Amino acid sequence: MKLAKKLILASAITSLITTASVANHHGESAMVKEGEKLFHTKKQGNCLACHDIMGKDVDNGGSLGPKLVGLAYWSEKDLYDVIYEPYATRSKIGAMPSFGKNGYLTDHQIKALVAYLKTIK
Repeated sequence: MKLAKKLILASAITSLITTASVANHHGESAMVKEGEKLFHTKKQGNCLACHDIMGKDVDNGGSLGPKLVGLAYWSEKDLYDVIYEPYATRSKIGAMPSFGKNGYLTDHQIKALVAYLKTIK
């Protein structure tokens, strides 16, 4: 009897973990898609005005800012900080606007961009 209860409990826990993992992956995937859309939208992020992405097919990526590469290896905090207020973290960042500090993008939008940028190897 005890073994049956343990097996049922283990099965229930495994099911919960699997469900949570799938839900979390779906949530992450949705954030990545939202971030990608923002990255390409001229009236919001407009990242393509200045940046091209190494290894991804993008139309008309800019050359004013650096080509984006290896962002998957940056911490989420560092990416967030650079988008929110680039001059607080980098002394020679160039002409990148302070998207968060100036209210161009919301906290949620910056987090979505970070999720997308983390896919860039």
